[in-house]
Amino acid sequence: MLEDRMAAADPIAPKIGQQPGPSTPPTPPAPWPSGYPEGYAVVDVETTGLARDDRIISAAVYQLDARGEVQDHWYTLVNPQRDPGPVWIHGLTSAVLADAPLFPDVVPELSRRLDGRVLVAHNAMFDWSMIAREYARAAAVAPVSQRLCTIALSKELGLPLPNHKLESLAAHYGVVQERAHHALDDARVLAEAFRPSLRRAAQENLRLPLLSCQPLTEWSDSPAPPRTAAATSYRPSTWRPSRKRPACPYPNPGRYEEGGRLVQGMRVAFSGDTSVDRELLEDRAIEAGLHVATSLSRVTSLLVTNDPDARTSKTVKAAAYGTVVIDEAAFMQLLQDVAPAGSAPASG
Repeated sequence: MLEDRMAAADPIAPKIGQQPGPSTPPTPPAPWPSGYPEGYAVVDVETTGLARDDRIISAAVYQLDARGEVQDHWYTLVNPQRDPGPVWIHGLTSAVLADAPLFPDVVPELSRRLDGRVLVAHNAMFDWSMIAREYARAAAVAPVSQRLCTIALSKELGLPLPNHKLESLAAHYGVVQERAHHALDDARVLAEAFRPSLRRAAQENLRLPLLSCQPLTEWSDSPAPPRTAAATSYRPSTWRPSRKRPACPYPNPGRYEEGGRLVQGMRVAFSGDTSVDRELLEDRAIEAGLHVATSLSRVTSLLVTNDPDARTSKTVKAAAYGTVVIDEAAFMQLLQDVAPAGSAPASG
């Protein structure tokens, strides 16, 4: 069993539950919503960067019970077997990581702490994607079936936050950040902020924004290209780097009509978190003969999002242009029967 390298020596971990600021709301009276999960794993990972080939260099997990109370916590460094990336952000140098375990060595203990719990993270799409890729590289499957993004939960609760940064969510609940971009402290802060959010959601009997976690069964780990100065830049505003996609060989047949079939050449845009890894989802769309668009315009045929009520630039434009919006599950169903180029979009 891996040791908790920080629990004994690091002053961060013991202070959970002792933060100054507004007191935590009391436990709501029974009944607790029956459909809520039985336990959560609040996760944070630090990585070598934001791209598909980047690696995890540290990970922390806070185990919470059904009502958000902390049960346990764990932290480990991970040797990425490559350069550590933005050291000026996470502070983990090659020398620090040299004797750390490799990710396959971490898998048994990490799996034990994730098993049977909902994975909770701030921008959960990123943390889950990195974890899923590391598990795929290790020829293993993460024992996680659902995840919850605290950004999405904040939107569901209508919290008056100036932005979607972790520090803003923490400030709202009076939680003090001690070491930003340290996985253990970030996970602690998120656990403290998630608990009152969860209890408020339970009091209002809100639907939790749970998404399923699909393991990467189609993963192939090709050698990473040499990094340039531009490629190593770290952009905290977004984790997804741009990818060069092959040009769609088919002309755009126009808008998708609700209830009809997709037609090769249609321009499809994606917005927000997805259950299937976004890059795999895009690849499947391209293989089906669709044009994956990075932005939404008047000629976009369809917008795919699991959060149609989010006020993103794409959902706002879709509403203004009258572009049909469907969720990921409906899109995956439509991908099974894409009409050949030249077919007229037919309504159902």
